[in-house]
Amino acid sequence: MECCKKTIRNKEEKKNIENRMNRIIGQMEGIKRMINDDRYCSDVLIQLSAINNSIKSLASIIFDQHLHSCVVNEIKNDDFSSLDELTELFRKF
Repeated sequence: MECCKKTIRNKEEKKNIENRMNRIIGQMEGIKRMINDDRYCSDVLIQLSAINNSIKSLASIIFDQHLHSCVVNEIKNDDFSSLDELTELFRKF
């Protein structure tokens, strides 16, 4: 994996991602409080499931943006290395 690749996002994209990340962080802080307050395991697990879904949703948005911007641009420039990268990403997700 190259260390120097970058994805340029516009302000709206960055704000959307940041808002979602802040919600996830808030959910994590809530779970930390639940643990400190000795909340019932089932309640904690439900919140963990919600965080998991939030993270998957964020990953899906970033993945979609990657496909429609980075990958498309590289293929247009006859650079097919992103296809190997996509294969690896599919394995991870």
